[in-house]
Amino acid sequence: MKRIEVWADMVCAWAHVGRRRLVSAGFGEDVEVVWRPYQLDPTAPRDQDHDATSPPNTFDAHRVIAVALDRGGPTLQDAVVGRILDAHFTEGADIGDPSVLAALAEDAGLDGVAEALAAGEGTEQVRHQLLRGKALGIVTSPTFVVGDRAVAGAQSPEVLRDLVRQATPGRDLPEEVTRLRHAESLLDARDPLGALEMLRPLLDEHGDDPTVGLLAARAYFGSAQLGRARQVLEALVERAPGDHYARFLLGRTLERANRPEEALPHLRLAAAMSAEPDYADAVRRVERRGAA
Repeated sequence: MKRIEVWADMVCAWAHVGRRRLVSAGFGEDVEVVWRPYQLDPTAPRDQDHDATSPPNTFDAHRVIAVALDRGGPTLQDAVVGRILDAHFTEGADIGDPSVLAALAEDAGLDGVAEALAAGEGTEQVRHQLLRGKALGIVTSPTFVVGDRAVAGAQSPEVLRDLVRQATPGRDLPEEVTRLRHAESLLDARDPLGALEMLRPLLDEHGDDPTVGLLAARAYFGSAQLGRARQVLEALVERAPGDHYARFLLGRTLERANRPEEALPHLRLAAAMSAEPDYADAVRRVERRGAA
């Protein structure tokens, strides 16, 4: 069975159009559709009175959609998504209001949503999927992903059928490997706190693993948690003195912590082990600082 993951926001008009075109594509039981969260404006305030000129925050709507998937699978989830989109775009409903969301979910066949929202259900799933989407490079609502292929925007049914036909299944990697890759992508996207959130289960279970440790150190450094970065990096260079990048990052951490005398030996060692231009630049910068 092939799976279409649809990354979309419930206040995106193109998501509404995209769902209709997805239905028109006429996929059979050998294709399942799973909706994933994307937010056009994650900073939109929650718990505000509905204002038709200001789209509501959709985090709770995505929570309801996640609960629907957990409780009833893709079919129920799609029904809930369809009801929420129709309510927002054709009825002017406030889909940022939990009571409205509970009623819409009940219309689609999902009961107990008010209690689920009050209990916090769906929160962690949505946060994780938002980070996963960012790590995958999702920047458009909607984006359709099948295996190793993706198309952005409300594509025609023909394009969607081609997407499913041409896609090859993605490799089923262990969750630990997937989280490491996502964390690295989040660091590349300059989201160190998101990377730490992605790494959290690995730090709990595999905190001594050097690959996990180095990614965590990069995230601590990027989020200015210099004490934690130093602690992890000192342990890494003690275990692997020849790891020039860990030593360089330790030197940079000490430099940033205003400890140039301690930073310089590590930076010099890193520069001696590798001809990376950044290493030599860091040595010169700290030496000039010491000479000033």
